Amino acid sequence: MAPRRTTVQGMGILAGKKIVVTGVLTDASLAFGVAQLAQREGATVVLTGAGRALSLTQRTARRLDTPVEVFEFDVTVGEHIESVRSSVASTLGTVDGVVHSIGFAPEACLGDDFLAAQWPDVAIAMQISAYSLKTLVDAFLPLMTSGSSIVGMDFDNTVAWPAYNWMGVAKSALESTSRYLAKQLGPRGIRCNLIAAGPIKTMAAKSIPGFQTFEDSWTQRAPLGWDVKNTEPVSRACIALLSDWFPATTGEIIHVDGGYHAVGA
Repeated sequence: MAPRRTTVQGMGILAGKKIVVTGVLTDASLAFGVAQLAQREGATVVLTGAGRALSLTQRTARRLDTPVEVFEFDVTVGEHIESVRSSVASTLGTVDGVVHSIGFAPEACLGDDFLAAQWPDVAIAMQISAYSLKTLVDAFLPLMTSGSSIVGMDFDNTVAWPAYNWMGVAKSALESTSRYLAKQLGPRGIRCNLIAAGPIKTMAAKSIPGFQTFEDSWTQRAPLGWDVKNTEPVSRACIALLSDWFPATTGEIIHVDGGYHAVGA
């Protein structure tokens, strides 16, 4: 998480922008670091939460520098698309940026046996982890104008990882979805990009069997080194993509992983 500092009102790179952040569970969440830094860079932020985790998001939201609204948005519930849009419109009016930090795969989709997962479980993983990027666009596109930005959290899937299994497949689908959204939204002046982050010790990471393997591998191989407890590098990259400093970048995957992806074993 970025160190606490004071930002002169109106002087940050997100000054005046209105940002919707999904996926905040605890203050270790990548999305929490993004929301915190977005506030410190001048943005007005709202959060969304879903299901039983909604109360957790509400509690964690109180740890931000400035209190924020938290709206219910379960990406598997069609009715929430209009309800969250209405709530955000009432609070923000318009939306300049949306952060997609949503992912889930049933237990059968993770672990040592790739063949064990059946379609009903895989379908859940695909809907929540990949199709949800399009669902966010359905919800907030009517509130977005030219110059707006959508940023999603990714994990490099150019190779098959131990235990990641169908979540890796879902991330591949997320990347393809982002490219097609970039193509669709570009004429409106709206960008869509992903950040392929290195492993961070979040609540979601704890659900991945053998996560320690990821930690050890990154520590040993990333040229710049990697701290699994530090969300700041990812937050900074996300804020940059939400800002006006990448006006001609869309459909891109930015690796924020200490350089791990570029180095062979």
